[in-house]
Amino acid sequence: MISNILAIFRKELQGYFASPLAYVVAGIYWLLSGFFFVAILLSPDGLIQEVAARDQMGVPTPPMDVAYEFLRFFLSVMGSLALFVLPILSMGLYAEERKRGTLELLATSPVTNWAVAVGKLLGVLTFFTVMILPLLAYEAIALSAANPPVPPSVPLLAHAGLILLAASILSLGMFISSLTDSTILAAILTFALMLGLWLVDLIAKNIGGAWGEALGHLSLLENYTNLVQGVLDTSSLILFASYIILGLFLTAQSIDALRFQRS
Repeated sequence: MISNILAIFRKELQGYFASPLAYVVAGIYWLLSGFFFVAILLSPDGLIQEVAARDQMGVPTPPMDVAYEFLRFFLSVMGSLALFVLPILSMGLYAEERKRGTLELLATSPVTNWAVAVGKLLGVLTFFTVMILPLLAYEAIALSAANPPVPPSVPLLAHAGLILLAASILSLGMFISSLTDSTILAAILTFALMLGLWLVDLIAKNIGGAWGEALGHLSLLENYTNLVQGVLDTSSLILFASYIILGLFLTAQSIDALRFQRS
């Protein structure tokens, strides 16, 4: 099973690095991340100008941890951008197989549905991880000037949260992709679902009570924010793991249903 997963993983990863669309998506993501990096730090309303204005007005308290605030703002924006980028990366995971007519061959092959789903997810998640590597360079330059230095655990946990967020969205997007042969429809439905899970905490606050509290735990935004703020919350890790496993399970069941139809 591991060899099958690795074979699917290599195939998917090579496909992304050979896809012009993937490079366009990565280029736009890097361009926007660079823009927000400069805006958060150096714009007239940025953190550096805010600290300078506070010093000129003689407002020393409460002190501002610029490095921490920068990391929190920047990764919050990167998480929001991921809502637009990740549905595009996941839309063709199975929809392209349906369009080319190879999904039937995949469904009837001796390779298990779980192996295919895990291999595809690892491939697209690895490509996204490569996409965020330049962000680490941005942040290393900015955080190198921090005094006192930022503990490495804070940015590492924040980026682990970004990768877990990406894995959750890609896993659920992969399931939606397995339901249709239209990549555009798969991207739209994935974005709509992720937007709902991103903003569900707003609905939870309006409901209130036990039901509202339970609904709030499903929010991607709330749990991602916990990790970005450096809070190692076990419930957030469990939620992201649950979304990843749910997406893999639903994808495997979707392909299994196709296998049953063909048999």
